[in-house]
Amino acid sequence: MEENKLRGDFTLPGEAGCEELTLRLAQTWGADVIRDSDGTKLSPEITEAGYRIYSTICIIREHNAFAEAHPECQQQTFLSSDPVTAAGPEVRIPLLRGYFDEQFALNDTAEALACWEVWDRTADARIPRESWQYADGEITVSGCTPWHRYTASFLCWRVWEEINMYNHTTNHWTSAHLRQLDPRHPLAWQYLQDWLERWCEDNPQTDVVRLTSLFYNFVWIFGDDARRRTRFTDWASYDFTVSPAALAAFEAETGMRLTAEDFIRKGFLQATHRVPTDAKRAYMDFIQRFVAEKAKVLVDIIHRHGKQAYVFYDDSWVGMEPCGKYFASVGFDGLIKCVFSGFECRLCAMADVPVHELRFHPYLFPVGLGGLPTFSEGGHPERDAMEYWLHVRRALARQCVDRIGLGGYLHLTEGFPAFTQTITRIADEFRRLKQLHSHGAPAVLPLRVAVVHTWGRLRSWTLSGHFHETDSHILIHLNEALAGLPVEVSFISFAEAASGALRKADVLINAGMQGDAWSGGDVWRDPQLQAEVTRFVHEGGLLIGAGEPTAVSGGGETLALSGLFGVDVDKGQYACHMPWAFEVEEAPFAVCRDALAARPGVRVTAPDTHVWAADGGVPQLTCREAGRGRAVYLSGFRWSPAASRMLLELLLCLTGRNGAAASLSSAPEVETAWFPADRTLVAMNNAEREIAADIATPAGPVSLRLQPLEMRICPLG
Repeated sequence: MEENKLRGDFTLPGEAGCEELTLRLAQTWGADVIRDSDGTKLSPEITEAGYRIYSTICIIREHNAFAEAHPECQQQTFLSSDPVTAAGPEVRIPLLRGYFDEQFALNDTAEALACWEVWDRTADARIPRESWQYADGEITVSGCTPWHRYTASFLCWRVWEEINMYNHTTNHWTSAHLRQLDPRHPLAWQYLQDWLERWCEDNPQTDVVRLTSLFYNFVWIFGDDARRRTRFTDWASYDFTVSPAALAAFEAETGMRLTAEDFIRKGFLQATHRVPTDAKRAYMDFIQRFVAEKAKVLVDIIHRHGKQAYVFYDDSWVGMEPCGKYFASVGFDGLIKCVFSGFECRLCAMADVPVHELRFHPYLFPVGLGGLPTFSEGGHPERDAMEYWLHVRRALARQCVDRIGLGGYLHLTEGFPAFTQTITRIADEFRRLKQLHSHGAPAVLPLRVAVVHTWGRLRSWTLSGHFHETDSHILIHLNEALAGLPVEVSFISFAEAASGALRKADVLINAGMQGDAWSGGDVWRDPQLQAEVTRFVHEGGLLIGAGEPTAVSGGGETLALSGLFGVDVDKGQYACHMPWAFEVEEAPFAVCRDALAARPGVRVTAPDTHVWAADGGVPQLTCREAGRGRAVYLSGFRWSPAASRMLLELLLCLTGRNGAAASLSSAPEVETAWFPADRTLVAMNNAEREIAADIATPAGPVSLRLQPLEMRICPLG
């Protein structure tokens, strides 16, 4: 295969006024689609140049005139005041103190006030309505207990759409502050349908309507202090879907009455990392059905006008769960996912749509998401692009997508020729990988890995945001490693694990912190779940736990399955109890010490526990045999090429699988994929230095010397 001969499958952002640049880069990068971006337009010179055209719309924003005329149609959320300590029998609570007042406005209508609550947080008691009064942005509580802390929960209008707000505050936009409409309001919903009909009629040049998600943004709450500009953010929370109308409809349908506290949860909100209540699960399902039903109406309008409907799986995506049971009913023609990592590629690739497209980072903005310069003085966008691509291509070697692209302001690329060259290289490598996949899937090991957590398949290949947002979570690093390994991966719930799903798995992974949704919390008190996992191990399965797996609350064992692991985490319950002494043994695979965490309190609880790594006398990597299987404990896991290789070797070694089919290289920095249909090896050097690697392939041994970051395709037929 010759380089630079494959073209297409690339979406380029264009701009009116930059026609020469747009068409030149379309040729350079082999684009077949040109799209607009927020705030940009495409001129006839671009739309009539022979490319397919994507037009970007965010259905719930850019309707300021309507929103100002009908403020009751705006979106809402519950907020909680900061706690105030009562020094006497009365306390005043300023409701929006500490919040960014340009994002929120109090909803003090009679309908909303009926949903407000005041709490004595010290006593964990709700204050009766007759004991508090509201006026002028404050609540006055009477009959207080001195030195108790009080909070108020209240509804707010969200008067500045969060993505627009971010761009104004970070990238110095000066346009109008966009508001957002709630399709649950009948007046707003009729307006949005009529608006979309007119838009489709007025834009005959558009081939694909690129919906910048749908209705409800992920939760992003700004504060008024620059030291903590973001008070709370959760890419998968449903807190921004609430309104009195939503609560009433939910109660009418389910018989369940939700209150402010179901959303506020003592100020911690409905974070995805918390184990959900039954009410939250039911409410999420309710919102997902609502979003799918409304989205299908929009898609049908788009289709009637002879256009395709793609949806961007970010921003206002909440309720649109691609792995959920309602997603396929919408009828999207494609899904576009912005990506920083490998696991996000796998998430996009498994969605039930005809076309899967990745939008790469860096976005063509002056400043990146981390606040550092990108396409501005001091920026190195080519380095950013390559860093992200190293994560992405290892995942695409395992499961490919259909298209790639960029977004933002194309004129910013001028003055950054190295970025142009890097994108040319990335586009070429993508197309070559896609061509191999079109002939047949890469070889995988006969190894089925199941990851078990609260959300199961619903939240496959994700946690709660992008890699940079969830960097501290162990499971996200495990997901990133698994995304590029030649193994079959599935995501299951605890209920599925307890009722037979483990019979279709060779390896079970549970990772997280005590009480979180990923470790599972007190679900591990279920005797059936414990028994089924124990059976799985004793009959030959491999259990891998990382961080505080199977951890429950209370004064007994922290890890519910500490008897299998042969280790536990001391939270104070082991006072006066001596741990087993141990010596560190050599592991049967290369241990990446940098991947492991220093976790205080881990102790050996069984005499037959093998300790393969320790730090300061605290176990970090252990293994215990149980029946025909094994249980492995990792104190932590942080992704790197070496860590990923350690995980693969651990899987191979402890399950007795043969790694030859995976064409493993002698260098951990070099990852490989074998494509049997073409008898072709793909070797990817993830290091910024030259690497020599010996690779055992089904076609025989291969020795390669790879340049820094090189991907080489080697036909061996």
